[in-house]
Order: sequence, then C-alpha cells, then structure tokens
Amino acid sequence: MLELLLCSLLTIFPDYLYRRYRQGKRIGHEITLYSVWFELRFGIIACLMLTVSLITMIFYFHPSTSSATLYYRTVPIVSEVTGRVAEVHVDVSADVKQGDVLFRLDSAKQQAALLTAKRKIAEVDAAMLAAQADVMKADGQLQEAKGSLQQAQDELDTKTELQKRNPGIVPQRDIEKLGVAVAGRQGALDAATASRQSALTRLSALLPAEKASAEAALAEAQVDLDKTFIRAGVDGRVEQFGLRPGDIVNPMIRSAGVLIPEEAGRRALMAGFGQIEAQVLKVGMVAEATCISRPWTIIPMVVTGVQDYIAAGQFRGGEQLIEAQQVARPGTILVFMEPIYKGGLEGVTPGSSCVANAYTSNHDLISSGKVGSLKSFALHVVDATGLVHAMLLRIQALLLPIQTLVLSGH
Repeated sequence: MLELLLCSLLTIFPDYLYRRYRQGKRIGHEITLYSVWFELRFGIIACLMLTVSLITMIFYFHPSTSSATLYYRTVPIVSEVTGRVAEVHVDVSADVKQGDVLFRLDSAKQQAALLTAKRKIAEVDAAMLAAQADVMKADGQLQEAKGSLQQAQDELDTKTELQKRNPGIVPQRDIEKLGVAVAGRQGALDAATASRQSALTRLSALLPAEKASAEAALAEAQVDLDKTFIRAGVDGRVEQFGLRPGDIVNPMIRSAGVLIPEEAGRRALMAGFGQIEAQVLKVGMVAEATCISRPWTIIPMVVTGVQDYIAAGQFRGGEQLIEAQQVARPGTILVFMEPIYKGGLEGVTPGSSCVANAYTSNHDLISSGKVGSLKSFALHVVDATGLVHAMLLRIQALLLPIQTLVLSGH
C-alpha cells in the first residue's frame, strides 16, 4: 500500500493535475467514478507498472522475512548409567553453575566396588611387606649356604692336600664324601640364590604390577561412583526438571530435564530468506529487526554469515529413492545476524519471533568510479528504495503489539 501511494504521487497525481489545470476537468463533473479510468488511464497504468517494479526492486534488493528467531541449543540432563534416583538437589526451575550436583543415583553397588578396590590395594601393600621379609630371609639363607659351602670346600682342600703329601693318610672315601658334600652345599647355595632372586622379582615387579592394577581398579570404581552424581556441565538454568527420588533413570529412554546455557540465544538472530534472494544476501549487509518480546524497538544488525546450503534439500541415505514432489515448500536461505551495538539483543527473550530486513548497499561500488553515470544513478535508486522497506518495518513494529494483543482473537 505504501508503494502504491508513493507511485501514485509520481503518476496519477501529475496526470490529474494535467487534466484539472490544463484541460479544465473537475472531479464530480468531467471526472467521475465512471469516467476516472478513461480520464486517468495513463496515470493509472503507469502507477501499476511503477508499483510492481518498485515492489519487485524493494523485495529483491532489500529482502525481508518474518521467519527470524533467536534459536538456542539446550543441553539434555542425562546420566551415563541407569539407576534409581536417591537425591534431587534442584527444583523444577533453577539457576545452576557449572559443576553443581543436580541429582544423585543410588550408589551402593559403586561404593562396594570402591571399597573392594581399596581393600585390594591394602592386600598388595601387606604382600609387599611380607615380600620384603622374604627377601631378608633369603639373604640369611644365602649367607648360611655360602658359609656351609666354604666350610666344606676348605675341609675338602685340606684333606686333598694331605693326601697329596702323604698318600694313604686320608681315606679316599672321606675325600669322596667331602666332594659330594661340597656339591650338595653348592646346590643349596644355588637354591638360596634363586629363592632370593624370586623374592626380589616378586617385590620389585610382580607386586608393583598388582598394585598398579588395583589402583586402576580403584580409579575405575571412583569414576563409576562419580557417575552417580549428575552435575551441570555449563552455567545456565534448569527447566522442566520434574525428577523425584525413587524414579528410575535410563539414559536410553529420556532425559531427566533440560539445561539452557547462560548465553543461549543472546548472540545472533537466525533468519530464513527466500531462495530468490540468494545472490543478494552477503556478509556485511546492514540489517534491522524487531521482535515480539521487545515491541516498538528497531535493533540495528549486520549479516555475519550466510548458510551455503538449503535445509529442504537434505536427505538421509535409506532404503527408498528420493521423491522430489515430497518437498512441498521451498526451503529458505539461513542468514546469521548479530547486533551492531553491544547489548543490542538485551531484553529480547531467546526463542522470540522477529521480523527482519536486510539492505543492499552499493556505496562502495558507486564511489569506486568503475560504473557509468546511468548505472550509478540506477544503483542510487536501488539504495534509496531501502528507505521504503525501513518505513514498512517501523510500521510493522508499531502494529505488531496491536496485531498480537487485539487482532489475534484475545
């Protein structure tokens, strides 16, 4: 309607002035309801053509959308294990900080496993003390075996030397007995050495490995116990948290509630524009938005990202071929817009529905001098028509509360 009024001022109104003051025709006499088409046909046709052209230019170069929302990602509250709820530490809706315990599951099984792991470490520590005593015992047996061997060897050497000097003075059988005794005591020494080595190996390698395994089992049991304490992963607000003691929690079935991060939905506005405007929407474009949750306010914004893909064309590989007619509605170009000024989205509730405009600017191209005068004039016209869309957005911002509160059936 605003475009029609503006175009009529440039077409129908000059045509009427010509008829009125040049041809002397007056409204109610020569210009009536039945003769207005014949009298003002040139202005009416020019007005319609100019209006259609203006609307096309405005909506193409300065796109608008009512599909703009402050989307935000929620964090589901789920446990890593299945169990029965023992304690609940937050209400249905509450502010939480990162690391706060939201609820606790029954942990009798995990505590028993943790106690078993601690007892296993204590057993290994006791075994290490016993192994140290075994090493000391083996050292004593080794020294005893060395002394016995040395004594038998000395006695054998003495009697062998006497036999050499005075043959027959020492019976040959005694020498043979001493040789057997030396061999036996050598075996006892080897056994004592092996026993000491076994005790050292058990003390230095086997028991430390068992203790390391026991400590790993203790850490695993502690992790399992910690999993029974479900904590907040980020700062935010818990909503729709209806869990109560005695409930069974199963992470594969449903979440226990929703955690909304503190800054969720307060950074960028996501808007869906028509596919035909894909060549116009660029990063850096100036934009404006007005939201229902913050009426009568225009928020200056800038386009920070344009999604390269249209979600309507997405498909998952499956058992059936894609049927193109199943896409009933054409998809939109998703555009990310952030406020130009800090705190621009302050007061806008995350998830709020908004209306957004993006404005094409050819100032840099015109200032570069790379375009001719005619094209430069056309680009000026394109930029100037953005004013119409800005006026429309402000009219929408004024009427939005009225449409919502009065005209929507309240």
